[in-house]
Amino acid sequence: MNRPSPWRTTPLRTRIVFLLAVFFIFAGIGFAGDVIDLGRQPAPRFAASVVLSGLFAMGYAAGGVILRNKWWKAFIPLMVVQILVMSWLANRFPDVPLPVPLSAAATGRLHERITWVGIAIIVCVTVGYIGLIHVSIREARRYYRTETEKATLESEMAAAREVQRVLVPEDLPSVPGYTMDSVYRPAAEVGGDFFQVVPLKSGNSLVVIGDVSGKGLRAAMMVSTIVGMLGAVSLLTEEPGEILAELNRRLHGRMRGSLETCLATTCLAVRLEAGGRLTLSTAGHQPPYLNGKEMELPGSIPLGLNETESYRQTRLEMRDGDRVVLLTDGIPESRDAQGEIFGFSRVESLLRDGASAKALADAAQQFGQNDDITAIGISRQA
Repeated sequence: MNRPSPWRTTPLRTRIVFLLAVFFIFAGIGFAGDVIDLGRQPAPRFAASVVLSGLFAMGYAAGGVILRNKWWKAFIPLMVVQILVMSWLANRFPDVPLPVPLSAAATGRLHERITWVGIAIIVCVTVGYIGLIHVSIREARRYYRTETEKATLESEMAAAREVQRVLVPEDLPSVPGYTMDSVYRPAAEVGGDFFQVVPLKSGNSLVVIGDVSGKGLRAAMMVSTIVGMLGAVSLLTEEPGEILAELNRRLHGRMRGSLETCLATTCLAVRLEAGGRLTLSTAGHQPPYLNGKEMELPGSIPLGLNETESYRQTRLEMRDGDRVVLLTDGIPESRDAQGEIFGFSRVESLLRDGASAKALADAAQQFGQNDDITAIGISRQA
């Protein structure tokens, strides 16, 4: 994976100080060149050499940081340009010949020039190194803050994953008259899909599957809230429609906000009875599949959007060998690199061929997962 260039992630002020530090250090080379030349450079060439030495060094430094392993793409062209420019300056402003022998006045002038040039070199190098030290300290502090924040975030994500591991059952409870299989695969570290199998006081079981819009920590925290509410609500009523209505009322105040910040939650609740009867109610969720064919359920809206919304129920009598599959839209909406979606027809084809929840999830994930994937298979057995 390509990491972002340090040049883009470094604060502008730090970049400016770094480049100025490089300029002053290498401007000293321009001054040193005058010492080597015994002060014979004409003033225009001398000034241009000092400034250009610093500017080209800034170019080398910036190019190296931005291009990293491909630093030569900036270094070679800049070096060629620098050689040509400095050669042109040498031809345009040739060295002034020194009189031989040197007079006392000429010797004095040369001594004065070399002295102040030496002072200029010391000042430039000192200013440059102060700038580099400043950059080093700022970057060290920024790195420490970044690593601290990263460690904190990783700790929070680990805690969220642990919470979600508890909220999404790994082993399904035994339900008389049925066999069940499930799969859950978040698209990010933590996800917005959830499901629960809740034993009811009557001896029946409630299967709930849902999808909180979005991914990541915020969606996962909403999942924990919903699952916590579900346990309490299922003690008040065993009717799936009433359970969804009560969840809707409790979530309404928590879900309010702008369209961009609202976390819509779809949900499907199914009560399993020992005789093979299923009672289903949906809150805007993906319809289940019965023996590979999508079931028709009454239309409804997700939880938390309308406080007074009611949810109708549908009853189904399962015969021996019948199979109902509940899933989230992360399966049919999986998308490959070319933008093609997995689609409902592929889902139906796989389910008609008897695909398990895991096989269905594997096919969608291999096609191209871009959302959380959850599926639960419920088979009727005598």
